[in-house]
Amino acid sequence: MVGSVGNDGLMELGAAAGNGVGKGARPMEEQPPARREVVLGRNVHTASFAVKEPEADDDETGEREAAMASVLALYRRSLVERTKHHLGYPYNLDFDYGALSRLQHFSINNLGDPFIESNYGVHSRQFEVGVLDWFARLWELEKNEYWGYITNCGTEGNLHGILVGREVFPDGILYASLESHYSVFKAARMYRMECVKVDTLISGEIDCADFQRNLLLNRDKPAIINVNIGTTVKGAVDDLDMVIKTLEESGFKDRFYIHCDGALFGLMIPFVKKAPKVTFKKPIGSVSVSGHKFVGCPMPCGVQITRLEHINALSSNVEYLASRDATIMGSRNGHAPIFLWYTLNRKGYRGFQKEVQKCLRNAHYLKDRLREAGIGAMLNELSSTVVFERPKDEEFVRRWQLACEGSIAHVVVMPNVTIDKLDYFLNELAEKRAAWYDQDGMCQPPCIAGDVGQENCACILHKNNLGCFCKDWNV
Repeated sequence: MVGSVGNDGLMELGAAAGNGVGKGARPMEEQPPARREVVLGRNVHTASFAVKEPEADDDETGEREAAMASVLALYRRSLVERTKHHLGYPYNLDFDYGALSRLQHFSINNLGDPFIESNYGVHSRQFEVGVLDWFARLWELEKNEYWGYITNCGTEGNLHGILVGREVFPDGILYASLESHYSVFKAARMYRMECVKVDTLISGEIDCADFQRNLLLNRDKPAIINVNIGTTVKGAVDDLDMVIKTLEESGFKDRFYIHCDGALFGLMIPFVKKAPKVTFKKPIGSVSVSGHKFVGCPMPCGVQITRLEHINALSSNVEYLASRDATIMGSRNGHAPIFLWYTLNRKGYRGFQKEVQKCLRNAHYLKDRLREAGIGAMLNELSSTVVFERPKDEEFVRRWQLACEGSIAHVVVMPNVTIDKLDYFLNELAEKRAAWYDQDGMCQPPCIAGDVGQENCACILHKNNLGCFCKDWNV
């Protein structure tokens, strides 16, 4: 175990060194493979960096500064190591913002409405509006017809989009597929909205037949719909055109509001040829994406765009700010728009198109390699999320930071995920898997047909049916 840093026991490092071993824990190879449980009602401290008051002579001896420098250096090494084994969460870790380091000396706060000048002058609204204009063009909404802002994360984008829908239709019912992001159901609880959870297809896409059944049961109330442009676990893209058709055929014409949660794939789909378009030329109300996912911003942030005509329903003037309050948060990170602006200018539409092509190509490579190894795997159309059987060893799951749900796990192929990194992962998985399952058949891999379909499962019952059912989408 890594011990304390500094002569005074400034901090207990434990697992922060990147070796997965906390205070009092056994070495990694002795850890039992049991799944970790989330325990409510108490805090679980696996490791912490303690804060201790400086001694009287610290300024003279410099011990405090030296101890803190040692901790930060160790922490940086752990970040380097964890980045090498990062596959399960949709974050693009391939970026370089060294040119912006000089701006870190300023407290930049974009409080208030991005389009209304405030008395507070240390802001980056000029960058924020530039970023918003870029996304409005991407989603085909004119400058004089949209409103938006840079959020703190994808969840805030969903909270805002659904709030706008609730304000447009105060008595509306929120509809969301079972595989929608948890923030959608959090919004329903926060706003005390009636929420209907709609079934999904095996792909994770919304089941429009079940959607229609639920609409007809509540035809007297308007509909507020969350449409997923890439679900969290399977990367499934809801059929926006079919959702709109279902609404209109069910008698909801002009009585619905659609929010598109495009946290990850909302910025990828526009650069995939033949993919259905997410555009405000269709009757949608808002779109949100995350800035720290495909874009590669180093801090959590996002973009929320809605129609200008809707925003007056929830905005109010604030004399203290000399601006208008129409956002979820008050103070907003003023550095995030600058990072986004910098990346959009460096890459442009052409740069993002190349990165999308790389991600989809590498995702197909991973899916094919898994199947060649006899491991059940699924890759949805338009997606770079590869779903496969959950590794039996939870230490392996933690090492590669895989996102799991039930019997399945996934890898989200981002621009920083190279073929070499995938080969490294695949070779280690194959080696570990040989030890997990007996060759004599006594211990077999799990059946995941219920999660990914029989054609994508490689268990003893379905492995002979394994084949490639994904279309080759040009980008």
